Amino acid sequence: MARHGAKGFTEEDDALLAELGVDVEPKSEASRTPREERIIAGFEEIQRFAAEHGRAPQHGEDRDIFERLYAVRLDRLREQADCRVIIDALDHQGLLAGGAPGPVGVPQDMDDDELLAQLGLQDTAPGDITDLRHVRSAAEKRAAEEIANRQQCMDFDDFKPLFDQVQKELSAGLRQTRRFERKSEIAPGRFYILGGQKAYVASMEQPSVNEHGNVDARLRVIFDNGTESNLLMRSLQKALQQDPAGRRIMEQSAGPLFTDQNEEGDEASGIVYVLRSKSDHPTVAAHRDVLHKIGVTGGDVARRLANAKFDPTFLMADVEVVATYELFNVSRTRLEKLIHRIFGKARLDIEIKDRFGQPVIPREWFLAPLFVIDEAIGKIRDGTITGHIYDPEAAALRKSAD
Repeated sequence: MARHGAKGFTEEDDALLAELGVDVEPKSEASRTPREERIIAGFEEIQRFAAEHGRAPQHGEDRDIFERLYAVRLDRLREQADCRVIIDALDHQGLLAGGAPGPVGVPQDMDDDELLAQLGLQDTAPGDITDLRHVRSAAEKRAAEEIANRQQCMDFDDFKPLFDQVQKELSAGLRQTRRFERKSEIAPGRFYILGGQKAYVASMEQPSVNEHGNVDARLRVIFDNGTESNLLMRSLQKALQQDPAGRRIMEQSAGPLFTDQNEEGDEASGIVYVLRSKSDHPTVAAHRDVLHKIGVTGGDVARRLANAKFDPTFLMADVEVVATYELFNVSRTRLEKLIHRIFGKARLDIEIKDRFGQPVIPREWFLAPLFVIDEAIGKIRDGTITGHIYDPEAAALRKSAD
């Protein structure tokens, strides 16, 4: 749940600004009922699934346990007007717009444990559904088997000095560890912590697309106990995500936020991209020069836009890239939320039909000229963005009166 702090910014915004060295004012907490917080938290889990898989969760016995549970939960949220009121503003992916009906006879007041029982998945431990202990998908089982299948590293003497140096840097505070999250990346030359052991990605083969349409690659991973494993990148990602102590080891210095060249030790975080639509929709055509989509991606921008004309997020039309900014060591999610909050008053109000005829309201298009977007990113870079919002009438950034 986002709570508003200084100048109308959320706690996440304040945290990001603090990372950039910007002073923020004390935060005030907005109140929500426990039920509202549960609804929002449950919907955010569905959103994370949709972001990772590029689609809403679906029903079916062949589906992953989590996906089946998310699908039932999403059906309930769509059906209950009071729930929609709470989360409608958060639905930037159009998940509440509709979809195939779910199983019949699921009471609206069921909690997650009861839903699991309804699905015949009762062998679980208490707690959040992402902490299921005893029921694993085939993919998770394969990932666990790959992690467990290690062998002696015959040339470990070549790698031991690297582990020793990393430990010295950790002890001296020159490096730090961070939780391995869903969007965290695996890359050769980087260190991670898995199962209490340091893991070094010594090499990565040429990435390819697996049978599920996901990019994957075979790795050579060296562990600090002298063993190694030639596991798949996605297997290592799954293992790090599922390990409560799974971490990535990185440089302590935050480095530059936006720069043309990154310095040694900087961890690349992603790309801020600004797009212009080629749609022939009357509203889009009338404002084409000032209508822009502002997004953040951790991957290749061209790949992100490859199927734009089939995606309502991109107005079901091809787009052109008008600006990009590379960023380092900054949370992509928080940065994107901050940018969208700055331009919130200029958000485009438009409804697009997806390829199935379902209505979708895109959330990342703004009626703002490119020079103002560039100015906003400049202020984020130099730490002077605190309290600024975009004024559509003046077509300029101004200090918020809040």
